[in-house]
Amino acid sequence: MEKLRKAVKEIAYTRDHTNSPALHRSLVPFLTLASSLYGLALHIRRSLYRSSFFHQHRLPVPVISVGNLSWGGNGKTPMVEYITQLLLDSGISPLILTRGYAGGDEAKMLERHLRGGPTKIGVGANRAATAATCFQKYGYANPSSIRTFFDGTAKVRTVSQEIGSVVLDDGMQHWSLCRDLEMVMINGLNPWGNGYLVPLGPLREPLPALERADIAVVHHVDMITEQSLGDIEKTIHGFKNSIPVFYSKMVPKHLFHFKNDRSHVALEALHDATVLCVSAIGSADAFVKSIGMIGARYVDRLDFSDHYLFGAQDVETMRRRAKGLENRSDSKPIIVVTEKLGL
Repeated sequence: MEKLRKAVKEIAYTRDHTNSPALHRSLVPFLTLASSLYGLALHIRRSLYRSSFFHQHRLPVPVISVGNLSWGGNGKTPMVEYITQLLLDSGISPLILTRGYAGGDEAKMLERHLRGGPTKIGVGANRAATAATCFQKYGYANPSSIRTFFDGTAKVRTVSQEIGSVVLDDGMQHWSLCRDLEMVMINGLNPWGNGYLVPLGPLREPLPALERADIAVVHHVDMITEQSLGDIEKTIHGFKNSIPVFYSKMVPKHLFHFKNDRSHVALEALHDATVLCVSAIGSADAFVKSIGMIGARYVDRLDFSDHYLFGAQDVETMRRRAKGLENRSDSKPIIVVTEKLGL
């Protein structure tokens, strides 16, 4: 199954399949049909919301949606954490609403980073019901306007336990909730893939959906050329000229042992080292490049699909792969895994 997932992902980021492996070429007709059906279902569902046949819930506090148009690697979860911290610094107690994939790996990561604070995290597919449960438990305090946060007029005060705002994680396609601000995250390394809808391509919606966004953020700008960035901005403004475009990048601070996330290891440990990068995220390229930028001598990679649940056999695969790298360095190879792992 993992081999099939990798093949589908490679197809999604390849425009010409002429020289693709036989497995990839055999899958294209089925993926094309599935993509067409997905697009039809998406259009019908969107039309039903526009006609008010499907009800949109309005929450009693401002809602900030952080989402994307394509598969992972867009920096969505770190942005959710960043916005949450900004809200806390402004005296607003936030509620993060997340669907919770594969055992809630992203939710658990957010809990680790935000533990000990007043942030609440609600996990569930029905986010309106999840929000209602949280409001009943903690109460809510409706700020006069979300603009007081973004224009800098909000004054820092003691953070109340009452919920003052909702951050909707992966919210762009979650149309059942109204939102006050729509932020779309874009992976600068490969923003649109082959341009097709899933599963033939990586797009969860057609690009005209950019018209709904209030803010666009291009992620991994430190790893792309100015020409590539200009092309991305041109595409965005081709659908909505007024949308402001911001930039983001990941800046590693430290490593930690997977058995103790409070035990920090300096990044200098990777300098001139042989490193095996193990990932289970949407875009492993950025992760691998960042390890090389830190100063590793040689970087190998072992990629698993996003939200992959690891088993004992996978850990053994890592060990064997690292063992094969021992001849590349006088020191023992270092295995570096992404934090979002289902170990």
